[in-house]
Amino acid sequence: MTETPAVRRTQTDSSWEEAVGFARAVAAGDRVLVSGTMPVSGGAVRAEGSPYEQTLLAFRNALAALEPFGLGVESVVRTRMYLSHVRDVDDVGRAHRELFAEVRPATTMVVVAGFTDSRVLVEVELEAYRAAHREDLRGETA
Repeated sequence: MTETPAVRRTQTDSSWEEAVGFARAVAAGDRVLVSGTMPVSGGAVRAEGSPYEQTLLAFRNALAALEPFGLGVESVVRTRMYLSHVRDVDDVGRAHRELFAEVRPATTMVVVAGFTDSRVLVEVELEAYRAAHREDLRGETA
């Protein structure tokens, strides 16, 4: 895996990462991008039939990918949720609200045709911001 001082990548034990050739998370500058993350634990899809529980697990997995960079939920600035059924919008939204209500990231929710595993009802992505210093709304260094 190619590393540079400006770009750092992390992997998990997901067989998809090796098979497809991607990193779970990539830090580039002040951004950390987390790849599409499914509700998988121990190599198996969990919470079959529950879009709410699958969303919580998928986002918890995605948030865990931020930990090697010293980041957590407070650093999340963007989320994306891909659903296989429009009927699950409320359950997925409720799980998102429980995790991110205090942070209020920009977000997108899209209904897709399906996933690589038919038991998956939702897949998520997130982006986080890791600035060396923060600026307040007036643009002054805090």
